[in-house]
Amino acid sequence: MKLTPALFLATTLISTTALAKPLEGTVWRTASGSGTIKIEACGGKTCGRILTGASKAGETGLDFRNPSPALRTRTLVGLNILSGFTRQPDFSYKGGTIYNPEDGKSYRSEFKLKRDGNLEVKGCVGPFCQTQIWTAAQ
Repeated sequence: MKLTPALFLATTLISTTALAKPLEGTVWRTASGSGTIKIEACGGKTCGRILTGASKAGETGLDFRNPSPALRTRTLVGLNILSGFTRQPDFSYKGGTIYNPEDGKSYRSEFKLKRDGNLEVKGCVGPFCQTQIWTAAQ
């Protein structure tokens, strides 16, 4: 019977260790499946830029819904859509914003790796948040 608690502890430590790793350098497929995002170190913060996909924002692949007319002709590929995040001791990422090219707005955001290996990404307005699940890109 002593093996069962030890096995439980070992399993818990292994699953916790898998969740307790930096996400910088990982690539994720968005919830819609229309693009991939690479999470990277940006100075002392963490960010994420579009690697592939034009998003549902438009067939042109341009940021045409941006509120700034000067930015409406920039391409979405290469654009940082996650910015200003700080990695927490539990390896969640908070304090940043996510840019949504579908409406041209930025939202308060946070993200974390879930036990199932997917990335939970939240975008919030005030106390209300919308959650998306991104999957690891192969």
